[in-house]
Amino acid sequence: MSFRFEIDATDGKARAGCMFTPHGVVQTPVFMPVGTLGTVKGVPQDVLEELGVEILLNNTYHLYLRPGVEMVRSLGGVQRFMAWDKPILTDSGGFQVFSLSELRKVTEEGVAFRSHLDGSSHMFTPESAIAAEIGLGADIIMAFDECTEHPASPERARASMEMTLRWLKRSRDYFEAHKEEVVWFDRKLSVASGQLSVTSKTTAGQTQALFGIVQGGMYPDLRRESAERTVEIDLPGYAIGGLSVGEPRAMTYEMVDAAIPYLPENKPRYLMGVGTPEEIVHYVAQGVDMMDCVLPTRAARHGLLFTSEGKISIKTARYARDEGPLDPMCGCKVCRRYSRAYLRHLYASNELLAQVLNTVHNLAHYLDTMRRVRQAILLGEFATFLSGVRPPHLSVP
Repeated sequence: MSFRFEIDATDGKARAGCMFTPHGVVQTPVFMPVGTLGTVKGVPQDVLEELGVEILLNNTYHLYLRPGVEMVRSLGGVQRFMAWDKPILTDSGGFQVFSLSELRKVTEEGVAFRSHLDGSSHMFTPESAIAAEIGLGADIIMAFDECTEHPASPERARASMEMTLRWLKRSRDYFEAHKEEVVWFDRKLSVASGQLSVTSKTTAGQTQALFGIVQGGMYPDLRRESAERTVEIDLPGYAIGGLSVGEPRAMTYEMVDAAIPYLPENKPRYLMGVGTPEEIVHYVAQGVDMMDCVLPTRAARHGLLFTSEGKISIKTARYARDEGPLDPMCGCKVCRRYSRAYLRHLYASNELLAQVLNTVHNLAHYLDTMRRVRQAILLGEFATFLSGVRPPHLSVP
């Protein structure tokens, strides 16, 4: 199937829907675990399936540098390369080259940058970024944008927004001219012969979905203008980017609130790079359908775990003799089997298993949060659900 989006229910501004992609259906609102390099760090794909992950995020910048787009394409595309038969979204790499700071130079043509791996010189343009995403073969791909730093003056934020809009048109034009080049492969190993056969399974008219990205810094008027002008370029979905770059969290909510009303109701809205379990619930309340963040995996590697009772730093001595489960309300395989004392021991001993188990639990908590949010929307009980997870330092309309 090609991409389409359907809304099943609404409750206030919150929406429950489904995205239909060539590699399967994604129920929204959805949290997408980040598998930057073709892997969610420490978690095998079969465990991700057990957790109920429906879509992963990969990053074009990192896969472009290693192992290389042509390598991935020759091995059957990113799904077959990483043995993941469900949908994937690729970020264009705009945020990653933004993060390089001293290693990049932005011009109208694109971004010249030096690899963080070996210092080699490279150039990303809207055209080359889209070409890479077509080569990787994800179901949803992002237009190449410039992520505005914070703080930024109104003049700087406008210039960046205008650049992103010009780059979006170039991304769209290149995609329209080359979208039929995407090929999804079916790779099968014949046990009898020991031979690997590769056959294309892409059908006519079956292409990726290109999303545009709203920018505008921390200025509501620019966010609104960016959203309106981005939507003029008719695309299957739209993202809000350039947030979680150091601004106060209340400002993040304000910028989302400035852009959301100007994004189409019949298309998915993707808020990039956010947030804590409590925060993502409130983004849903603002009308967001898709989110991703490295927080559950990164925090897990540092011993910070999310539970129904709040955050837990498993490294602290108070858990050394705690025989209880990490989260009594969680049904994940970690909470069903291991004690807080054991998880604390693993972390204190610098065992790799600590990172694995911590990550599995944090992902389970995020995914379960989204499942409960979706159910609440379908039942018309989202307002009640929301009232129980209100972050105390924020006032969200």
